[in-house]
Parts: sequence; C-alpha cells; structure tokens
Amino acid sequence: MLVKDMTEFKKIIENIEKNKDYIRPQAFAIGIATLAQNGTLLDCYFPSPNFQTNFATAAILANVLGYKNGTHSYQLTNEQITEILSYFTPFANDGKEHANIELLKNLQKIMQNPIKNRKAIVVSFITSSENDTGPKSVPDAYLRLHLLSHRFVKPHCINLTGIFNILPNVVWTSEGAIAAQDLNLRKMEAICEGRNLVVHSIDKFPRMTDYVTPTGVRIADASRVRLGAYLGDGTTVMHEGFVNFNAGCEGPNMIEGRISAGVFVKKGSDLGGGCSTMGTLSGGGNIIISIGENCLLGANSGLGIPLGDRCTIEAGLYITAGTKVLFNNTILKAKDFAGKNDILFRRNSQSGCIEAISKANSVELNTELHNN
Repeated sequence: MLVKDMTEFKKIIENIEKNKDYIRPQAFAIGIATLAQNGTLLDCYFPSPNFQTNFATAAILANVLGYKNGTHSYQLTNEQITEILSYFTPFANDGKEHANIELLKNLQKIMQNPIKNRKAIVVSFITSSENDTGPKSVPDAYLRLHLLSHRFVKPHCINLTGIFNILPNVVWTSEGAIAAQDLNLRKMEAICEGRNLVVHSIDKFPRMTDYVTPTGVRIADASRVRLGAYLGDGTTVMHEGFVNFNAGCEGPNMIEGRISAGVFVKKGSDLGGGCSTMGTLSGGGNIIISIGENCLLGANSGLGIPLGDRCTIEAGLYITAGTKVLFNNTILKAKDFAGKNDILFRRNSQSGCIEAISKANSVELNTELHNN
C-alpha cells in the first residue's frame, strides 16, 4: 500500500500496536546474511541495529512479516522490501536521516542478483528481556553480538545462552564468510579470476572490526577482538591484548592482556602485557570475574576473583579463588577479598608467601594514550 501522509502513517502504527498479540520488540535490525552453497546462513551484518527505539519501523516490519512477539528472524524478498518502503512515503522529502529506510533501499539492490552474490536480506527481532531465552537462529545470535559491540548493552545484560550451538563453524577469509565445504570451490573461482583468497581463521566468531568499528578506540591487531566484545570510548587494545565476546571494558582502559568471555573491566584500569583473566567459559565456572576502576594487573599476572577498585596484582602473580593469602598475620583465601577495594597482591620475595596489603595509591592511565 502507498501511504499518503503522516496522519495515515500514524494511524497504521496505532492499529498495529493495538493488536493484543503484538508486543514491541526490545531490539530489531535489518541486515545482510551470507549464504553457503546449500543455503545455510553463515553470518549476518547489521549496519544499524535498533535497541529500544524506532518502534514505528518495527511495527511496519512486523505487519509485513507477520511478527507478533517473541524472538524471530525472517528472510526478506524483494517484493516485501518494496511493500515495506511504500509505508514510508511520507518521509521521502522531510529532510531528515532515516537509517532503516536508507538501509532497506540500499539492501534492495543486492536482491538484483542474490544467487551470484550469495546474500540474503534478513530481519531479526528480540523479545523483551524478561521473556528472552537466548538466541534461536544465526541472525538472532549476530544481532545480540552487534548490540554488545555497538555498546547498546554491556556484557551479561543480554542472553547468549546456547550461542555455541547456534553459530556454525565458518572459514573467515579475505572475501568474507565461507562454509568449510565450499572453500575449495571458492578458492578455484578466485584463482581463475586472478584473485588471492586468504584464510584468516576457522571459528564460530568473526573479528569485531569486520562488522562493528566503535568510535574512540584503538586496536593494534583486529584479529584479537571478537564480535560481541564491548569496548568503551578511550580503550586501547595493544598487540598482545585480547577481548572475547560478551566481555570488555568501560573505557578508557589500556588492554595488553586477555579479557576472557564474561569478564568486564571498569574505567581507568590497566591490564599489563600477557596478563590473563579467568572467564566463565572454562575455569571460572559461574563466578563472574570483574575488575574495578583504576586497577593494575601486572605483566603475566592472572585473576580468578572479582577485583574491587584501585587494586593491584604484581607482575607474574596469578590469584585464584583458593589461593592462600597472608593478610594482617592471618591466612585467608583470595575469594575473601572479592570486590574489596585498595588491595595490593604480591609475593614476598624472601618467604614466597602471597600477601595482601592495604594501599592508598591508585593507577592512573597516561591520558595522552587514550585521547582518541
């Protein structure tokens, strides 16, 4: 249908949202998916995810696609895109930017030859958080990872339960995602056409920078940051730094060590070269490891407890929950210090005993390094 003016447009939205079965999604996005030769979805790129906003666009998409509520994903046909765009006629000459409308127009061009390009246009909706049970499809999983890397949500604030079972293992190349069974054919195509197809990795998760490039950050080696990482403004990730999905830092931060899955670092903290944090995927179990503000993990140190503000772990010292620590002439377990502020953990160079000492000074980052 062709909508004549804003009055008619608003009436349509009102009628859609009056439907007792319709519930506004918490998030939705329009994007482009890469297909394997057999039609399997390998990845999804969502240039402009929507989180708790643009509900009118969500309603139009829902009306055309038959979406009511819950977590669902759809592949769009060219005809459906044309129908969706017809609702937005009143916005054609209003002089404003409409990211979703422009995205649909641009993506529609891809449908001119979808088989050759091995692409599909997808829409994904995520239900309200209280009813969310985790990703149900590849587009759904990728939307959640995009929301993290776009800084719409912080680690542990969106459900990623079962994501490893949803995401396929993909060959990541200089020409994007390729299914393992299609790689030989694609390499032969590239050779015959004079191209050099380079394999970067084989993994379920791609590099973040191939999908999201957050503002105000520096990343020395893009392969060290997975999609689904949260990097706050002012973050620097050096060559030895690594940030997993559903993990990250508030910014500004200096990251020269490993931020494992599930770990979140607050502003002003410095992770020294080669240091490690114990993630929730292995070793950390159900304990969520976090690092407070203005902390320092020395080079090659390790952390297996939640750390409070202004704490330091000396270089080479790995603290786990069960580590025996001397504090005020009493032996405690390191987990007893979880979340405590102003603690220095060090190994006594004479006795070899691990000590915890109260301290007043805090770490200060070099501001020149983080003014991105």
